[in-house]
Amino acid sequence: MKYVALTIAAAAVALTGCGQGGSAGKADGKELVVGFSQIGSESGWRTAETNAARAAADQRKVDLRISDAQQRQENQIKAIRAFIAQGVDGILVAPVVATGWDQVLREAKAANIPVILVDRQIETSDPNLYLSAVTSDQVLEGRTAGEWLVKTVGGKDCSVVELQGTVGSSPAIARKKGFDEAIGKAPNIKTVVSQSGDFTRAKAKEVMESAIKSLGNAKICAVYAHNDDMMIGAIQAMKEAGLRPGKDVLTVSIDAVPDIFKAMADGEANATVELTPEMAGPALDMLIAYKKDGKAAPKWHQTPTKLFLPDTAAAEYERRKTLY
Repeated sequence: MKYVALTIAAAAVALTGCGQGGSAGKADGKELVVGFSQIGSESGWRTAETNAARAAADQRKVDLRISDAQQRQENQIKAIRAFIAQGVDGILVAPVVATGWDQVLREAKAANIPVILVDRQIETSDPNLYLSAVTSDQVLEGRTAGEWLVKTVGGKDCSVVELQGTVGSSPAIARKKGFDEAIGKAPNIKTVVSQSGDFTRAKAKEVMESAIKSLGNAKICAVYAHNDDMMIGAIQAMKEAGLRPGKDVLTVSIDAVPDIFKAMADGEANATVELTPEMAGPALDMLIAYKKDGKAAPKWHQTPTKLFLPDTAAAEYERRKTLY
């Protein structure tokens, strides 16, 4: 997996323009300047999203300025305010949590700078504070994972360990909701441990180790993780505990990053639900159309959701490993 360091847009950049949109100095050959407040680089998927955003911007002659928030909302708010002060033409935001955005979005709106959400939704008192959102149906992702488990388990009793994403983030909320809806129709399936792994391998490994110890001799039937990176951490914990993930313990997670396909090809994972990292392209297209002729954007651009199983894992790993 190839990791490319995120470009950090410093808040102390010399400010140009009056904050009314379109006054930031463009790089040579670029037609628009767009700020992107990225959550961080906590997972392979996040890195792929950043790389895809850079590629999409280059294709569209956009000067994309990326700020890595290191998974902290306060850093994102500072970055958005820096972008406003620079007078960028638009702002993309991958919000680390769902709440607490109204004030800074009002500041962007007052400066006539359109904001598009990517990857995650927010909770707001005024949806008009942002132009559009480019996301998957995260409830559907969780439901797809749960429906696969229900079908795979059949009528057998099944105790599930759930590894949640960052507390308060829209994916964690929605993916849990969808999964709970699906398994709620199967009384034989129960979630016995549900804790946050913060979307990281290291934290998820710790949570899984704790779950294995706390459950003692109770059999863990399945692990559901809100992203693949957490599942990779859980797989490591299970192997170290003498369990056989993918065989003794069923696994289902979300994102479809290369490492989970490698695990499936090796027989250590069972299923993943795809979340495409290609979010910035549609967002930039809407932003360009809006800036050019005021074309209205749909409030929600939904990206596709697809379940992958081991039969295609080896081929998918080879196809994706150069993209991440």
